[in-house]
Amino acid sequence: MDLPDVADLRAEAHVVSLPLVTRFRGVDHREALLLRGPGGWTEFSPFLEYDDLESSVWLAAAIDFGWRPQPAAVRERVPVNATVPAVAAGDVAAVLARFDGCRTAKVKVAERGQSLADDIARVRAVRDAMGPEGRVRLDANGGWNVDEAERAVHALAEFDLEYLEQPCAEVDELAELRERIADWGIPIAADESVRKASDPLAVARAGAADLVVVKAQPLGGVAPALRIVADSGLPAVVSSALDTSIGLSMGLALAGALPDLPYDCGLGTASLLAADVTTAPLRPAGGSLPVGRVEADAGLLAQHAASAERRDWWLDRLERCHAILAAG
Repeated sequence: MDLPDVADLRAEAHVVSLPLVTRFRGVDHREALLLRGPGGWTEFSPFLEYDDLESSVWLAAAIDFGWRPQPAAVRERVPVNATVPAVAAGDVAAVLARFDGCRTAKVKVAERGQSLADDIARVRAVRDAMGPEGRVRLDANGGWNVDEAERAVHALAEFDLEYLEQPCAEVDELAELRERIADWGIPIAADESVRKASDPLAVARAGAADLVVVKAQPLGGVAPALRIVADSGLPAVVSSALDTSIGLSMGLALAGALPDLPYDCGLGTASLLAADVTTAPLRPAGGSLPVGRVEADAGLLAQHAASAERRDWWLDRLERCHAILAAG
C-alpha cells in the first residue's frame, strides 16, 4: 500500500488520553493517536498490550480511512447497543442511562477475579432494567473453557439471551460449545476469533459461530472488513474498541456500508468516555448514531493531550508500525 511519509505523520499526530466513566478492560483512561488525512480525521489506537505486528494492521486502517476513498453508505443511521462493563449489579442502571434509546445491551461477563454469581447478578439487573422487550447479549472475551461456558449458559439462559459473544478463546472450543448448546437456541458470535486470527475465516469454515463481530481498525479498514463479512457468509455485528468518536466514525462507515445489518451494533461506546475529542461526540440518540465524518476540536485535543512521555511512546509505536507496513 502507498503510505504517507512517517515524518509527516509524526509531525501532525495528536495523542490524547481520555478519562472513562467507569473502569473498562483494566484501564480508566483511553489513549489514542489521531491524524488528519486528505479524507478527514482518522484514528490509530491499538490497545497498549498489542505487539507491533498486530498494531500495524490498526495503522493500515487509520491510513486507509484518512487517505483513501471509502465504500458508499447504504444507510444514514446505525442502531447501536448499550455496553455494560463488569460493574456491580447496583451500578447497572447508571451505566444504561448513558445510552439514550438503546433497545439492546451487551453485558461483559467472565471478568477475571469475578464469579459466575457476579455475572448472574449483573445480567439480571440488565434484564430488569431493559424489560422483557429489550435484547440482552453477553460478551465473555474468550474467558471460559467449554465446560465453564456450558455451565454459564445453563445459569444465564433464563434471561432470554440474544447471543453469546466469544465465550471461549479457540475456534475448536467454540465449535464444541455450539454443538453442546444447540438445543438452547442461543447463537454464538465470534469476535477475537475473527479480528485476532491469522485466518479470520477459519471460524466460519469450522461452523463454530452463527455470526461474526467485526471491527474496522483491527481488520485493516472498512473495505477489508466488508470482504471478511462477505466471505464468511454469516450475519455481522460491527463493534468498536473503545475508540474516540473519530475511531467510531470509522466503525460507522463500515456499518453504514454493509448490505445487511440484522443486529444493533456495538458502536455506542463513546458513552463510556467522560470526555471526547469533538464537540459533537458520537453518543447514542434514540438508540442510533449517524454515518459520517467527525471533526476533532482543537481545544479538546489540547485539553486532553497525553503527557510528553506518553506522546513519545505513541510516536515511536507509530514509526515502528509504519516500518512494518512499508516492508510489506
